[in-house]
Amino acid sequence: MKDKDWVRVFDTTLRDGEQSPGCTMNTEEKVAIALQLEALGVDVIEAGFAAASLGDFEAVKNVSAAVRGPVVLSLARTGEKDTDDALRAVQGAAHPGIHVFIATSDLHLEHKLGMSRAEVVDAAAWAVERVKQHVDHVEFSAEDASRSDRDYLCEVFAAAIAAGATVCNVPDTTGYAVPERTRELFAFLGANTEGGRDVVWSAHCHNDLGMAVANTVAAVEGGARQVECTLNGIGERAGNTSLEEVVMLLKTRADHYGVDTRVNTEQIYPCSQLLARTIGVTISPTKPIVGDNAFAHEAGIHQDGVLKNKLTYEIMTPQSVGRVSNTLVLGKHSGRAALADRLKTLGVNLEHIDFSDVFVRFKALADKKKKVYDEDLYTLVADDSEVEGAFELKDLSVSSSLGGEPSAQLCVLVNGELRSADSGGDGAVDACFAAIKKATGLSPRLESYQVKGITGGTDAIGEVTCMVRQADLVVRGHGSHTDIIMASALAFVDALNRLQAAARRAGTVPRETGP
Repeated sequence: MKDKDWVRVFDTTLRDGEQSPGCTMNTEEKVAIALQLEALGVDVIEAGFAAASLGDFEAVKNVSAAVRGPVVLSLARTGEKDTDDALRAVQGAAHPGIHVFIATSDLHLEHKLGMSRAEVVDAAAWAVERVKQHVDHVEFSAEDASRSDRDYLCEVFAAAIAAGATVCNVPDTTGYAVPERTRELFAFLGANTEGGRDVVWSAHCHNDLGMAVANTVAAVEGGARQVECTLNGIGERAGNTSLEEVVMLLKTRADHYGVDTRVNTEQIYPCSQLLARTIGVTISPTKPIVGDNAFAHEAGIHQDGVLKNKLTYEIMTPQSVGRVSNTLVLGKHSGRAALADRLKTLGVNLEHIDFSDVFVRFKALADKKKKVYDEDLYTLVADDSEVEGAFELKDLSVSSSLGGEPSAQLCVLVNGELRSADSGGDGAVDACFAAIKKATGLSPRLESYQVKGITGGTDAIGEVTCMVRQADLVVRGHGSHTDIIMASALAFVDALNRLQAAARRAGTVPRETGP
């Protein structure tokens, strides 16, 4: 496609998205998401903010080494340390890039930066020129552009372009913009910025007023040919532009916008599910494209219409975004070939999982459940990514009554030694966690606990995500089972294994408090 006919997709799930409270990811999780984004076909992955922390630096470095197709960027302020850290982090990328930013609104200049307009122009040009000596792909962002003087924006962008910027980003940092003004601003900048016709203009919108997607496509109408977004719309405050929504809007209404992306839309749902399970943040059922109800029809009139012709109430097909109908697809009599084929259809890369282990657990699940759904398969694959560690839950028994205190008895394998423990608690899950702490000798603080029923019915798989903290280390554990108490125990044990792995990387070892 010619430049004017397609829109680049810049994914910032790993940087701006991760800044959303509760959405923190470790390096391994970021690499897994990045590989799925590569399969999705995004053009640019913003892997992190290398100067922000050692963890962010390592994440950018590892994503750069793992991803071969998309451009991999690190964000950087206009200072020497930021630009140097960013350059070192992306040096192993097949297609490295740097994303330089500085605020341009008078509000930010006065109250945050303490700089004059001229000083900001000089800082932007200096930083862009510095990184341009090492990488070809340089993006410059004027933070809070939607509240900046547009003539001054032309001046700043012109300086950045002259210094070597190839992409100019116009962020609506606070979600303040409205579509009509956004469209006008992009058209004005493209026409009135010196060198503006030689760069790609990019839109980065936040969703504080629920206008992120609307402002993003308005920018496309005004000439933007890159959209910056996140999976499931995660991000600061109310989130960023939702990747799945803007991509499917441009595709479904190509008759209106006249442009498309190069995204493989059949990978949208697998990407969305992987992120949701990784960060433990449930997707709203009514979320467009990827929510549980996005292709569900409850009303009789709707059902009648869909049965006669799906186009009556569906403007896109579930299959176009990697979804299938919620029907029985596999059972206890299914073989390895059938499971492998189904996983491939769902967008799962078999090279990234232990297929034999997944197959064994699939057969065990199929023996327990009357129906096995695609959502169940996603969960089995997610469980396969759990880390191996010192702890393994071997047995669990829980008793609870309306008038008595719940109690849990369990056995945990600790570095090859079988340990038993029992405990009461304020509820069955609390008793279970207390017993695990006794058996392992570790006692981290539980930061959050989330439960989700993956499929319908009393035999549904329950998925539990818990976040634990010990000192400065925070990790997230996952577990799934048809028994929600068992899922909780598996999640907590997984969290303890991840805690030990994180401690080893940090050069510390969680202390046992005694068995």
